[in-house]
Amino acid sequence: MPDPVIVIASGDLRLAANQKCWPAQQSVEASVTAAIQTAGFEVRRGHSYDESKGHGFIDSQKRGMEVFRSIPPQAALVVVEAVWQYSHHVLAGLSTHRGPILTVANWSGQWPGLVGMLNLNGCLTKAGVAYETLWSADFTDEFFVSNLGRWLHGRPVVQDLSHVHPLASFRLPPGAEATGRDIARQVLRDKAILGVFDEGCMGMYNAIVPDELLHATGVFKERLSQSALYAEMRRTTDQEALAVRSWLDARGLRFLTGPDPATDLTDSQILDQCRMYIAALRIADDFGCDAIGIQYQQGLKDLCPASDLAEGLLNNVDRPPVFSRDGRELYAGAALPHFNEVDECAGLDALLTNRLWRRLGLEPETTLHDLRYGETYGAEFVWVLEISGAVPPRHNIGGYAGTVSERQPPMYFHLGGGTLKGVARPGEIVWSRIFVDRGKLCADIGRAAVRELPAEETQHRWDITTPQWPIMHAVTCGVSRDQMMARHKANHIQVVYAPTAAEANAALAAKAALFDELGIDVSICGTNHGLDA
Repeated sequence: MPDPVIVIASGDLRLAANQKCWPAQQSVEASVTAAIQTAGFEVRRGHSYDESKGHGFIDSQKRGMEVFRSIPPQAALVVVEAVWQYSHHVLAGLSTHRGPILTVANWSGQWPGLVGMLNLNGCLTKAGVAYETLWSADFTDEFFVSNLGRWLHGRPVVQDLSHVHPLASFRLPPGAEATGRDIARQVLRDKAILGVFDEGCMGMYNAIVPDELLHATGVFKERLSQSALYAEMRRTTDQEALAVRSWLDARGLRFLTGPDPATDLTDSQILDQCRMYIAALRIADDFGCDAIGIQYQQGLKDLCPASDLAEGLLNNVDRPPVFSRDGRELYAGAALPHFNEVDECAGLDALLTNRLWRRLGLEPETTLHDLRYGETYGAEFVWVLEISGAVPPRHNIGGYAGTVSERQPPMYFHLGGGTLKGVARPGEIVWSRIFVDRGKLCADIGRAAVRELPAEETQHRWDITTPQWPIMHAVTCGVSRDQMMARHKANHIQVVYAPTAAEANAALAAKAALFDELGIDVSICGTNHGLDA
């Protein structure tokens, strides 16, 4: 391995986030640097601390290109992440780098580096860039130290991917297979529309499905502008917004409001979120969208409160009625699947899941989550799945009455807006992820169980992640922590409930057949899926 080893750090685009998260990044970099030096290698940081900005992150694509001009093309490169990061800040440089690349994150839910690293890994996979990846709580454990040593000496990192099996390894139940393939043929014949409100949220290259790959599934993009969404919000009347708020109040949704818009959730912010919900449905109807995704994190964040309340409501079948300008109820009795942060891979998954689950007579509410963190509880490793938006109240214990809307953290959301915070109800779920791997659509599908943990354990997990966000306690069947981290090609994971394990297994089989019929390369992950080899 060439000396010195170069360390870089991709950060957020938002100055406040980079400043607040910088101490955590410093600490993690120090630990990774010490581990590399202990192995006998020199370390050099590839870019300097910026005194004027108060942090040392690569904070734009422009800055990333500047940094890579001074990095030797054959250098051994370690991308260290303790924070959420924008992958496009470094993707240009990594895409042409000829030396070995290692991505590293700290095992912590704080900002979170794990989510940032998984996103970067998905971007590198889509771009066809070779890399290895590692994670650790303190960078002294055997798994990290031994694999770091292997990488430093030019050998591949050892990862266990024995839980991943091609669909061809299994026999699908005939009834489930026929259902899945029939829906796929229907989509290919009739086609469907993903409404995309500005592509490329937060540098998530991995979340953009190339048009030619999407078209092959029968799904096409309607590229929409967030400025049009904002304009439609401004045309929405106070009376219409108040009607949505009153409906939610009557269902028992609690809003934790306060007087200071800089730090509190206010009634004015909530009404703007209700306007967004109405506006999104009207625009979706105008363009015939079967699912929509709002970027929000850029652009809209400087104009209006967060999109999260609207996103979660859209994904719920039981939701406030909205009417067109000519008086029709829009998407009556149905969810309009919303894919958070315009993650088009999740959007395609949500659209197809909605179609299939409705055909099967199951609750079609589906959402993506961040694969945020996890700890052992009792004898099980229990994942913390969290996302700021998109979670339907139907997923939370108690539904609307068990859900509370809290103000988004000011560090990311300076104009506020409320979430749909709750604890996911215990039950059986199917998880999945569509991703792009070197020019082909792929999908991993598996089974998991949602646990109801004691209140104090849930609070502990909220306290070390983001307490304003909804949480799901998930146990992946036959997939360990390290197996999931080694394989998963995204920061997001899609989840949907089924009433029983048997029904979840049948639905998984049908979903695998649906994906396969559309030309998606399907892998079945883990166990408890009920399929015979």
